[in-house]
Amino acid sequence: MSTVSELDAAGIHDPGLRDAYTRCRALHAEHGRSYYAATRVLPPGRRPAVHALYGFARWVDDIVDDHERDDVAALTQLDAIEDDLVTALDGGPARRPVVRAVADTAARYALDADYFTAFLASMRMDLRVTRYATYDELRAYMYGSAAVIGLQVLPVLGTSVPRERAAPHAAALGEAFQLTNFLRDVAEDLDRGRVYLPADVLAAHGADADLLARCRRRGVQDPRARAALAELVALNRAVYREAAPGVAMLHPVSRPCVGTAFHLYQGILDRIEAAGYDVWSRRHRVPRTRRARVVLPAFGRALTARLLTS
Repeated sequence: MSTVSELDAAGIHDPGLRDAYTRCRALHAEHGRSYYAATRVLPPGRRPAVHALYGFARWVDDIVDDHERDDVAALTQLDAIEDDLVTALDGGPARRPVVRAVADTAARYALDADYFTAFLASMRMDLRVTRYATYDELRAYMYGSAAVIGLQVLPVLGTSVPRERAAPHAAALGEAFQLTNFLRDVAEDLDRGRVYLPADVLAAHGADADLLARCRRRGVQDPRARAALAELVALNRAVYREAAPGVAMLHPVSRPCVGTAFHLYQGILDRIEAAGYDVWSRRHRVPRTRRARVVLPAFGRALTARLLTS
């Protein structure tokens, strides 16, 4: 379905606002292949809000990751974005299109402004924190960078139970997705000077950040790094199990979407395991054929749910 049809279905008619949402959709399509594929299973009217939330998060994350910027410049830009967002969330005009779209989504779905504050706080952490001593420290970071994304999306998806029952599972799913990203992107993160794998888990297997850096430089696995990665994949799968009951708590029309993302993202872990936890010589992705095998049946389930609930 086209961008125009999605925006019409969502009741978004203002030309400037439509352009803002279109920009978010493009960010989502370019950077979030698995997320974007899953979002296409949603009813059209719910998709623009997900595009806005993902687009905003990706846009800010790219500012933090931009190698051409120094930390002071990035912090200055984050401060300006937060000022713009606060103004827009209070009903004022937004100067930036992506901010305008996400503020409109926040108003439509009554999203808690504290979620955005927590997200931006974690983005600032990326400019001053490059190592995490323990998994608990990493989880504190992931609350703002990932768990709140699950909590923001939950009102868009809708629930079949009181939202507070589904919320912990939604937060866990956001965390699970990000842990998978960390495992997939170990090598790229090292190139940015960051290690998101907790030092205590690495140390339990005789590994540390220096060992990971050597694996990156040589493109070769080390048994100690492999053992640490295997433990972290197992930990990641445990977080997915924590999140799993939340899928059935969603509104029926949204379950196929989240179930699709749930399956596709665990497919990345499958690829990492099948490669012997080699995250140094390749970046693991779910093949297009597997994405199609997952997404196409989900379309059928989504259509059935829409017909049964209409």
